[in-house]
Amino acid sequence: MTNEVTVPLLPCASIDDIEAFYGVLGFRTTYKQRKPNACVGVQREDLHLQFFEIAGFDPEQSYGSCLVLTADIEGLHRAFAAGMRAAYGKVLVSGTPRMTRPRSRKNADGLGGFSVIDPGGNWIRVFRDAATAPMPATTPAGRLAKALANAVVQADSRGSVGQAVRILDSALARPYADDDPVEQVEVLVYRAELAMVLHDPKTAAEMLARAQSVTLTEDESERAAPAFDNAAELAAALR
Repeated sequence: MTNEVTVPLLPCASIDDIEAFYGVLGFRTTYKQRKPNACVGVQREDLHLQFFEIAGFDPEQSYGSCLVLTADIEGLHRAFAAGMRAAYGKVLVSGTPRMTRPRSRKNADGLGGFSVIDPGGNWIRVFRDAATAPMPATTPAGRLAKALANAVVQADSRGSVGQAVRILDSALARPYADDDPVEQVEVLVYRAELAMVLHDPKTAAEMLARAQSVTLTEDESERAAPAFDNAAELAAALR
């Protein structure tokens, strides 16, 4: 048999909060009921999700998760980010709900991915479909790039933000003369993002300022452009 469809069924504390949030991301409601069990279904193109309400449910304790495979993680992330900006005035990078940025995942053969953590505490993990990946993934070579890759696994994949912070702080505390300046910018900006997840705006602002002060050549500035785009988004969220 072919053309089977699997639809995740995930827990939440409020189907109304879920419906409103996914509406921001461009989903439409396909089904909703209050009794005998409160549940809601949402759809965005071929992406279907359903949720059931549990009285007293704590999103912070949720283990709900699912994978979404797509050929265009960047396009989906841009669409979600645009919806957040329109609804909230910024991309949500801390608290619940929130969204991470597309990054290469060491624990997924280097394929890019990002996560949406919804109001139910569910992790919707978006990955590039390996069948459509444009080129083989590369392994980070520099010391700081390796630290960043390990930190991304901890925070973006496992939700262990504290461990990711320890990895980055250790790498930043011992600068090497041959460190790649672009990797330094990337590490500082990601450290700022993690500070915001931990509700530490002072450290976030400090890390963003340090990233801006890194001396770069014209070529390095071009390579660091995505990190600075992220930095600008984080700075806007701090205001």
